[in-house]
Amino acid sequence: MTDAAEPRPAENPIDPERSACVLIGVDDYRHLDKLRSVRHNLAELRAALTDPSIWGIPESRIREVVNPVSPAELVGPITEAAELAEDALIVYYAGHGLIDRNERQLLLTLPDSVEGKSYTSVRSSDVRRAIRDTGAAPRRVLILDCCFSGQVLTEMTDGHRQDVEAAVQTLRDVEGAYVMTSATRDRPSHAPDPENCTLFTGALVDVMRKGLRGGPELLSLHDLFVAVKERIRVHRPEIPQEPQAEDHNGVGRHGFVRNVAVLPRVVIQEVERPHVPTRWERVRTPVLSVTAGVLGLALGLGTQPLVHWWHDTHPAAAAGPCAVPSPDDAAAPRAVLLDHSDALNKQNVDYEDIYGLSALALVSQGKDVKALALADNSPGRIWPVTLGSPFELDLAAGTAVPLRRADGTKFPIDGDWYDGEGMVIENGGKTVLVSSETGPAIRRFDIATGRQVGKDLAIPKELRYWPQGSAQTGRSIEALALSPDGRHLYAGWEAPLAEDGDQRGRGIIRIQRYTGTPGGTYTPDRQSAFLADDGMYLSELTAVDDNGGLLALERQYTAGLGSEIRIAQLSLADAPDVTELTSLWHQPAKIFAPGELVVDLATCPAGGPGAVAVPASTPQHPLLDNVEGMALGTPWTAGKYKGWHPLYLVSDDNDSDSQITRFYSLAVRLRS
Repeated sequence: MTDAAEPRPAENPIDPERSACVLIGVDDYRHLDKLRSVRHNLAELRAALTDPSIWGIPESRIREVVNPVSPAELVGPITEAAELAEDALIVYYAGHGLIDRNERQLLLTLPDSVEGKSYTSVRSSDVRRAIRDTGAAPRRVLILDCCFSGQVLTEMTDGHRQDVEAAVQTLRDVEGAYVMTSATRDRPSHAPDPENCTLFTGALVDVMRKGLRGGPELLSLHDLFVAVKERIRVHRPEIPQEPQAEDHNGVGRHGFVRNVAVLPRVVIQEVERPHVPTRWERVRTPVLSVTAGVLGLALGLGTQPLVHWWHDTHPAAAAGPCAVPSPDDAAAPRAVLLDHSDALNKQNVDYEDIYGLSALALVSQGKDVKALALADNSPGRIWPVTLGSPFELDLAAGTAVPLRRADGTKFPIDGDWYDGEGMVIENGGKTVLVSSETGPAIRRFDIATGRQVGKDLAIPKELRYWPQGSAQTGRSIEALALSPDGRHLYAGWEAPLAEDGDQRGRGIIRIQRYTGTPGGTYTPDRQSAFLADDGMYLSELTAVDDNGGLLALERQYTAGLGSEIRIAQLSLADAPDVTELTSLWHQPAKIFAPGELVVDLATCPAGGPGAVAVPASTPQHPLLDNVEGMALGTPWTAGKYKGWHPLYLVSDDNDSDSQITRFYSLAVRLRS
């Protein structure tokens, strides 16, 4: 065990370009408590390790293994990474840890693991052998974040039997190894906040991201260990958790990650941008100036841990004004992020997995807001969801209602249904209208039974797929909105028709209006058009008023760059009817409905480190993911946001481990 008070200068740095890393996480347990923090662990640790300013391992050399269902699925990726590693092999595991009471060996659990049944878990010795016996990497690292993880560092012998062989071995057989564990052999590991990383991994990522002031330019594994251990001891003294480590042949002293706290000044200047204080910051300036002066004096006197303590114990929340100014007051925001929640991410209710949520509609807006969420996966499902308060989301999902034909039979999977993308609740709350990109089609369903009611709504010929129309395959009816009085239904196409194209990169989007009565017939009567933002597609619509006022949710995803999410307020009241125009390309600008930006989600505050889980699909901004659903509440009549509307968003995880089912709540100020 090594635990030096002062880290020595790091040496012989580990090369990320020649190393390989496996991040293993188990959170979705059947017989043990679920561990929501594990998903945050994997996302945050991966983001830190791939960050060029910290370590910069290539994406092709790091792999996430989420909820492996068998020992082979857990151990196999380790051997594959070991074959790839030329310098260092790094293996990380987070999940429940159990002890085999007979062999006194640590067990790494799987989703179906049962306490007391060791054959349902993976023995730590099997993981050790996979790390030790495969490949030619000269340096091998094992990091365990689980209860009783320190068990791997101890050779447990039976005091009553002199000939009992040690049941647990570390990596001593490998020339150059380092083991770091989150706890001792007889203590649990803790995850005090399910919306953030576990205590150990959260501290580890935080040290990586903030660095160590006064430390070497490269931090070693041992530097990280000492800092993590001290951070837990000082900042969470009420939690009896003490990380452990073992170093063989000095691997723990080798340079590992860059110490961002002592990066050369030129690097800092390259990433900084001029900052214009907002009205909120200007109001706080005197207080912040005094505080900064006191902190500066403290730092000058050699009490630098004060700053770390403050940021660690008071992390900034992911809430506050988004940087889109109001047209009436350039210093005031149009939107404020109130809260977000990933509580339904990768969850299931009654053995049905929640994923693919693509539309959201409010059922009630009392003290506990309730909604319906539409899943776009076949067969179609509608999930009843309790949202809680817009100021503090408290998500809970009920049993899903499957969508069926009128006679109760399933829609054929290979037929003209189903890719549900839009949904509105009709007046009275007994039926919903659901749009599908497949078809395309709009159908009415009884909420209680999920059965179709009546015939499909008519889809104008020119808005269908070829050969009837010129809609792009897979990009037809993405959005559906209903005016508050129920008289007008708006269906928005995700992408331009082939006949329409774009205007210098801005897609020309058609919105088909229907007129009718809730529960009755809706007939298409006019089309409007608007220009989406550069490279963006229409994802959702919601009605603001009875006169053609809409919010349009626009999004795009670019590999390597991630998602962009913006919401604009449109007015169709004075927009001309473009139904008779075969093509909108090169038409005068006056034919397009006017709009103005209300929300750019990338400008909303993402809080301090760990405040938001980082989706692997968009590591550049943790708040952003594939937002597809949107619902607008009635305006507040009192309080700080009097006259503003609550706005709810939901992201579609596409049943992918790299994306998150996330709900957002905002306050938005709309133009009347």
